[in-house]
Amino acid sequence: MSVTTPVTTIATQHTVPTMPRMLIDYYKAIEDSSRKMLKAAQEENWTEVVRYEGACAVLIEQLRHRSRDEALTPELRREKSRIMQRILQNDAEIRCLTEPWIGQFEHILESRPQLLH
Repeated sequence: MSVTTPVTTIATQHTVPTMPRMLIDYYKAIEDSSRKMLKAAQEENWTEVVRYEGACAVLIEQLRHRSRDEALTPELRREKSRIMQRILQNDAEIRCLTEPWIGQFEHILESRPQLLH
């Protein structure tokens, strides 16, 4: 049974998907999706933001499963740390871009009358 990753199903038409082979490849794939999510947020393409967020979520779950059976070498742990820092930077920038949009959405919801069921 082969396992496909969200990288395969969520890749854009312009990229050739790759399947993670090693544990570090999952971190790289998450970083790639994070970078694409940031680009989509910068372009205010919220559909793509949600799509790449979903890809990240699936990759993270696969990473959790895979990390039970595989450990990183000290060198790869350092690379993981650098990747995680870039992911956190992307996440911070995405939040700065989405907070105004989220505020507008909350305002719309607050102005709608509450319906009781």
